[in-house]
Amino acid sequence: MSIEIHALEPSSIEARALVKDLDNYLLELYPTDSNHLDSIEELSKPHVYFLGAFENGQPLGCGAVKLLDKGYGEIKRVYVKSSARGKGVGHKLLLALENIAAGAGYSVLRLETGIYQPEAMKLFEASGYIKIDSFGDYPNDPLSIFMEKKIQ
Repeated sequence: MSIEIHALEPSSIEARALVKDLDNYLLELYPTDSNHLDSIEELSKPHVYFLGAFENGQPLGCGAVKLLDKGYGEIKRVYVKSSARGKGVGHKLLLALENIAAGAGYSVLRLETGIYQPEAMKLFEASGYIKIDSFGDYPNDPLSIFMEKKIQ
């Protein structure tokens, strides 16, 4: 499998389809109040880098990093289509997002995921993320797991 990771315009057809798939998946798992979904508009802001994973031009997944003024970056919208899971796509996306943050001078990345996403937890833990308390504007939700990684 030859996976290419590159910038993807969040408003593109491919990005919108991946984000919609992710939204539908998360809405099946969690109540609306427990979903912290950044919109296409939020993902299109200048401080957000949105990437796509492709094989032979076909989108397999996506992810974003928000470079915040809070001393850390936040990983958002990491998603891999079920047909491409277990093939290293998520790891390659996450590494590319970490490299963007490190290149911009960030040394800490944080994220929020949910308790019903074992694939995501496995990816983040294998990539060196550790559990932390809630951060930013996130409420203390028993369905959320908060993680952090020191990079660079």
